[in-house]
Amino acid sequence: MKNFEIIKILREISTYLAMEDVQFKPRAYEKAAHSIEALEEEVEDIYKRGGLEALKKIPGIGESIAKKIEELITTGKLRYYEELKKKVPVDLESFSGIEGLGPKKIKILYKKLGIKNINDLEKAAREHKISKLPGFKEKTEQNILKGIEFAKKSKGRYILGFTLPLIRDIESRLKSLPEVKRVVVAGSTRRMKETIGDVDFLVISDKPSRVMDFFVSMPEVIDVVGKGKTKSTVKLKNGMDADLRVLPEKSFGSALQYFTGSREHNIALRLIAVKKGWKLSEYGLFNKKGKMIAGETEEGVYKKLGLDWIPPELRENRGEIEVALKHKLPKLIGYNDLKGDVQVHTNWSDGSNSIEEMAKAAKALGLEYIVITDHTKALAMTGGMDEKKLLKQMEEIEKINRKISGIRILKGAEVNIMKDGSLDIKDEILKKLDVVGAAIHSHFNLSKREMTNRLLKAIENPNVDIIFHPTGRQIHKRDAYELDIEKIFQAAKDTGTILDIDAYPDRLDLRDELIRKAVEFGVKLDISSDAHSKLHLHFLEFGIAQARRGWASAKHIINTRPVDKFLKLLK
Repeated sequence: MKNFEIIKILREISTYLAMEDVQFKPRAYEKAAHSIEALEEEVEDIYKRGGLEALKKIPGIGESIAKKIEELITTGKLRYYEELKKKVPVDLESFSGIEGLGPKKIKILYKKLGIKNINDLEKAAREHKISKLPGFKEKTEQNILKGIEFAKKSKGRYILGFTLPLIRDIESRLKSLPEVKRVVVAGSTRRMKETIGDVDFLVISDKPSRVMDFFVSMPEVIDVVGKGKTKSTVKLKNGMDADLRVLPEKSFGSALQYFTGSREHNIALRLIAVKKGWKLSEYGLFNKKGKMIAGETEEGVYKKLGLDWIPPELRENRGEIEVALKHKLPKLIGYNDLKGDVQVHTNWSDGSNSIEEMAKAAKALGLEYIVITDHTKALAMTGGMDEKKLLKQMEEIEKINRKISGIRILKGAEVNIMKDGSLDIKDEILKKLDVVGAAIHSHFNLSKREMTNRLLKAIENPNVDIIFHPTGRQIHKRDAYELDIEKIFQAAKDTGTILDIDAYPDRLDLRDELIRKAVEFGVKLDISSDAHSKLHLHFLEFGIAQARRGWASAKHIINTRPVDKFLKLLK
């Protein structure tokens, strides 16, 4: 059983338990799902290697959940899950992207109106049956309809950060074939888009039929859509389509450029070729006489067209071609440029690991510092800390800093921004922290003016260094809240407040276009993993990718600096 299947079942168990108002257990299953989501290998492989004990070593997975995962792996089923489903037989997956529709509401909708899926839900909302139920209002009904529209827009898209481990696993297996000389993953995966629709594998091989046979018979494949001599398409168990193309070496560069996209970028390149009297396709760049003049490498194609090679993350036809023609592309932040992680959660609030475990894991990744930013008291469901607990944690951090070397642990917090813009921790305590991050976690439906003023008040607080996940969007769950973003950027610049690029795969907030705008404004930015487990620290890669898509250089991201220089850039 693949990771994404196990994650789905654990999340649904969490929801079913929350319907029953069971304490603590729903959170435990959610934590376990979070941890598996961050794994770069299959749980099944971990189990085969070390059995139940190996499963228990995954952060957030104890004896009980490990045994259930073991049952899933060994039998393909879980009796406990089937029993929960019988009580409320609803399609939880179809409800998962609808903001505000929690477990208890789903149960009421099933018990009172027999709603089992998103189609039943939409019908009932349009017939105004939901607003008549106790605890539901007309606004709830409107929000449900909005959520359904949002879910429809997201359908068929997969969050890159949660899908990439599977893609890289397939890529690795293809690379290991003796018949394969080279493999590259193209498409929106190579451009590191936050969501992808499908995946393209490009291969050089002298024996394509053997590669095709391997590809269509992979264990992840549930349907072979088409199989040819040089191209095959399969549907994977997670619902995504995957294409494999075997290409001749002489045109691999032009094919890589073409299949990386984006479509708009490719059209603009073809127009440049046409103006020169040439033709550009996936087979190569050809002159007027039909002679191939470039195509073996991507760099050769771009150079012949008069452009510098353009990093894949920029290929969206948002001005990158014009800048490349002038040889003025920015030097983008590199994937190894970060020195620290500025948003790390531990088991002092809703994280899976201790402070020391997080520090050691970050050190192993080559980081020089981390900021511990556990949630504060207004977020009671996360075990948020009050002033007293925060002071105790500061003492603990000082002890651990004395104990371990090679990494520095900074004292911080993710302070909650209340509805009126005030913070849930007293300023006198905030002053004692090395880094104060503030974030909105509730009341997302305020008006644009109210939400802007709320965030401005937090930005203007002299103790707030960073605004975490500034627009509140969650991919496939909710849109960003309404903000006057230019006012926010101006205030951040004026006050020296840093805006966060949250790298957690279903956040990636700020999004790429806003990062570019922030760079143009001269706003200071950071990249944080928002790690709730030591396994999440590698999510920084996706924040870096998002920064690159937003045209950011290392100089724009404050945690590319060593710790002392980083601290000097704070308020």
